[in-house]
Amino acid sequence: MSDATLHDAQQDPNDFSVQIGDQIESFLVAVTEVAKGDEPGSAIPFLLLEVSQLLLAGGRLGAHEDFVPAERYEPDIGPEPDMDELRERFARLLDPADVYSEVFDPYVPRSEPVPHRVSDDLADIISDLRHGMAHYKAGRVSEALWWWQFSYFSNWGPTASAVLRALQSLLTHIRTESPLEELDGLDTDAEAVESDDSLEEEAGRVMAAEIGIPLGVKGKSVRS
Repeated sequence: MSDATLHDAQQDPNDFSVQIGDQIESFLVAVTEVAKGDEPGSAIPFLLLEVSQLLLAGGRLGAHEDFVPAERYEPDIGPEPDMDELRERFARLLDPADVYSEVFDPYVPRSEPVPHRVSDDLADIISDLRHGMAHYKAGRVSEALWWWQFSYFSNWGPTASAVLRALQSLLTHIRTESPLEELDGLDTDAEAVESDDSLEEEAGRVMAAEIGIPLGVKGKSVRS
């Protein structure tokens, strides 16, 4: 076990809670701003950065000993906010690369990939984190830490990990101009496609143009 993990496990809960609360609030503020769509050209790299940083907070929560809430039953935080508008904003921003495939549990033998949407997953993560933040801002720190830790294992942690892989994969395909599977064998109406390699290169350029440019991400530069 690393010194950092040991430090987390033995740290004053008050100091730990402030750090985790700040990390989560920073994520919530940042991704809500991204969803406004004011800077679509930086949306994917920025989301990659924010989700990566959030998972650091999640790792610290996961490495910490179990939190025990002060009250036996969870206090009521009122109605959950409607996430539909935020979900739709992400969907518009991420189109046409919103849908991706993910294996639900890598330890289940012969697991089949299932379709997910980055927009749905981001909205679900935000909903979980806002739930805990409501407790945190109401002064129920132990409840907030318990909720964030519990939901890290049960929902937002695995979901954020899946989103991170999807965003990283998307940027990799675009930056390296490598085609997604559905673009393999794309008929580009070129006069001569001499080999599978040239077809793949052409498909990669098409992907960079049709997906990367609308998302504001450029493919690899070409040296003469």
